[in-house]
Amino acid sequence: MTSVTSPDAGAAHTARPPRTPSFAVIPGAQVHQALQGREKEIVDLVEATYRLHGEGRTVNPPSYFLRFPDRPASRIIALPASVGGPVGVDGLKWISSFPDNVAAGLPRASAVLILNDHETGYPFACLESSIISASRTAASAALAADRLSRGRARPTRVGFFGTGLIARYIHTYLAATGWEFDRVGVYDVSADSAAGFSGYLRQAGTAGRGADITVHDRPEELIRSSDLVVFATVAGEPHVTDPGWFDHHPLVLHVSLRDLAPEVLLASANFVDDVDHCLKADTSPHLAEQLTGGRDFLDGTLDDVLSDRVRPPADRTVIFSPFGLGVLDLAVGGYVHDEVARAGELRVIDDFFHELRRYG
Repeated sequence: MTSVTSPDAGAAHTARPPRTPSFAVIPGAQVHQALQGREKEIVDLVEATYRLHGEGRTVNPPSYFLRFPDRPASRIIALPASVGGPVGVDGLKWISSFPDNVAAGLPRASAVLILNDHETGYPFACLESSIISASRTAASAALAADRLSRGRARPTRVGFFGTGLIARYIHTYLAATGWEFDRVGVYDVSADSAAGFSGYLRQAGTAGRGADITVHDRPEELIRSSDLVVFATVAGEPHVTDPGWFDHHPLVLHVSLRDLAPEVLLASANFVDDVDHCLKADTSPHLAEQLTGGRDFLDGTLDDVLSDRVRPPADRTVIFSPFGLGVLDLAVGGYVHDEVARAGELRVIDDFFHELRRYG
């Protein structure tokens, strides 16, 4: 397969699975190595994939949710997808969300990604995908922050509402793509998590030169003191209900999708990654659709902004609510596979496919 690139994203990768089917396993350490320090490339890759999706050169069916009556807070989601164009790969992301893991010291989410050959359908790789998922989410957020803020003063005060892995990755991608902040606000319902995240920011030295890092006791304080607000929580239903908290018209990256009451969205300009995908499963935009009976509150998609079909307003709160498209995972996973293959470090499972002759 060949990874998609934007014109300035460097040379295309040319590694491709052999015609005789083989199967490789790419563990998390190799995924991390392939992606570390390449944030700008991944943002370019995500932008190019959004454009392919906008051109209709992808297949991204609805996600499928496996839920458990005895564990209502937990779920496992299947995201099948196919990317055409220069990517040419099909596959499936299988990601679990078990919030109770956090109390036991484990990350909430775990995931694998299966890549299938575009021509034969044979799976050719299984990748540890929590890092891929976090990276594509962060790249999407960084891309949206840049493009949605171009018609307004560039934000210099960022607030992180929720301080887990996704928040850390989003901060990393913002810093790697040129963002510098005078103030970094932190809020989490867990005081330990908020303190840990702010400590990470100080130790990493990536908050910005001389940036003031503040842990807020109340969510209203965080929102009112930030002109870029990042929601990265595990909320299952809206908990921020007052549109007045957004009277200063910040840019909001509503990555966790269920934090904001419909009234907040209806008082704002709203952008999503994909309309049909985002307006389901009781996301905040879905609740706004149910409340109003329509989708007129939506101003467009991120691809509309990338293609200059829509320009976000500078005098209103702008909210980006990305559902998270499986095609992004495939693009980033394909990139990782190609990097590992090009380095000659693929861990191929010999004889994974037992019968490759139709008649014995």
